[in-house]
Amino acid sequence: MPRFLVAYVHAVEAVNRKLGRIAMYLLFVMMGIMVWSMITKFAHIPALWTLEMAQFTLVAYYMLGAPWTMQSEVNVRMDLIYARFSHKGKALTDALTVFFLMTYLAIMLYGAFDSTVYSYTYNERNPTAWRPVLWPLKTIITFSFALMLLQATALLIRDIATLRGEKI
Repeated sequence: MPRFLVAYVHAVEAVNRKLGRIAMYLLFVMMGIMVWSMITKFAHIPALWTLEMAQFTLVAYYMLGAPWTMQSEVNVRMDLIYARFSHKGKALTDALTVFFLMTYLAIMLYGAFDSTVYSYTYNERNPTAWRPVLWPLKTIITFSFALMLLQATALLIRDIATLRGEKI
């Protein structure tokens, strides 16, 4: 494989690995928010922001961790037939099906970007008592879809290298 493709794969995977490991700790942030919510409700002074902030943190945790999940190949997969394939057979199947994934991710990225621009332009707020602005969360979602698309491309390059008998 050309050096620039190998460098691309290593760069994308390094970013996704680092970001995924950072995102892993958002679960503890969410737990802290929920504990604070419990304490304030017990003290009869409930905080309005805790439920939504926990939800936003969970979205960030899930979305920022998704590219690392793709890279690690720990996502759920129906492998009734796939498990019986050889290493190159799996690479061929993955190389063919990744185009469906990339199409889906490109459509989602387009929609997420459009929604983020709208949210930023009109200062969109969640229609609740707390009324937080939504553009920061939508920006995280858009960024995550972009990283997933880059990771899908890196997986395609890895599969092509496997089919060629090369190692990246």
